[in-house]
Amino acid sequence: MTDNNTKPLVLVTGGTGFVGIHCILQLLQQGYKVRTTLRSLKRKEEVFAMLREGGIHSFENLSFVEADLTRDDNWDTAVGDCTYILHVASPIHLELPKHENDMILPAVEGTIRVLRAASRAGVKRVVMTSNFGAVGYSHKDKAKVITEESWTDPNEKGLSAYNKSKVLSERAAWNFIKTESLELTTINPMGIFGPSLSPTLSSGYGMLLKVIDGSMKALPDITLGIVDVRDVADLHIRAMTHPAAKGQRFLALAGGTMSLHQIAVFLKDQCPGVTKNTSTKTMPSWLLRIAALFNKQARAILPLVGIYRNASNEKARTILGWQPRSNEDALLATVESLIKWGAIK
Repeated sequence: MTDNNTKPLVLVTGGTGFVGIHCILQLLQQGYKVRTTLRSLKRKEEVFAMLREGGIHSFENLSFVEADLTRDDNWDTAVGDCTYILHVASPIHLELPKHENDMILPAVEGTIRVLRAASRAGVKRVVMTSNFGAVGYSHKDKAKVITEESWTDPNEKGLSAYNKSKVLSERAAWNFIKTESLELTTINPMGIFGPSLSPTLSSGYGMLLKVIDGSMKALPDITLGIVDVRDVADLHIRAMTHPAAKGQRFLALAGGTMSLHQIAVFLKDQCPGVTKNTSTKTMPSWLLRIAALFNKQARAILPLVGIYRNASNEKARTILGWQPRSNEDALLATVESLIKWGAIK
């Protein structure tokens, strides 16, 4: 453990989130002082419990501020004396909004709220969690690998409100810092899997759980890029301090893609005890489109069908020395968590 006095204070927004808690865990393990924002301080005990699960039992270097991305209250307090900010939090929506702006406006305004406070406080660098939805959903040339140079057109037909919120909030962030001394780096993960430190499982586990427990009787043409949450947190921290990360975007994926069918076949081979009900049948896309007219679950996954995700992680590997776990390792760690927390028997 590094001497705590030599490491600066880092703010992590959204301390109860899947990525946020892994960022906090690794920062504390590396000797940083950490402050995190929670929408309610009543959730502090959840953070302590997750960190204990990760092996942290001393919390003198962790502090909390109650702050919400939709309000100005307490953000100046949250960013005060911080050298770096990992802006991981996003406004939470438990179900799809009736109007897309109900999701988009809080995401954009929340990002600018954090950046303004950071700029006022003299923060050195903000590392912002964006996603692949801001990069590759308008990429049509399947002969070319997707890189950080690509941007999703927010007016892309069929783009979900969530992905539109991500691309517009990232665009807003880059526009904001054009006139500021504040440094910005963005991390653009694909599908985030890996170990959960809490029985409250990430929403990203949902589709995998439906594959494993057999809820998905036939598998649609959905291909995933995968990354382990531990590697996403590691990439945030590398991007936080590396001089060459200033002003850069970094795609976060293990490398290569896996279809739901490939995932099902792999898990049936590796985890036979919990995949007895797992289907390896495939569903034609035309059938899913018909089902989406009547079924909310089919409608929710339809935008994922047929998306080209052949992207490169070379930039993060080359510039930051990032070495992510494999797709398979991330999936197996996810299954372990699903078993551990009782989501599958």
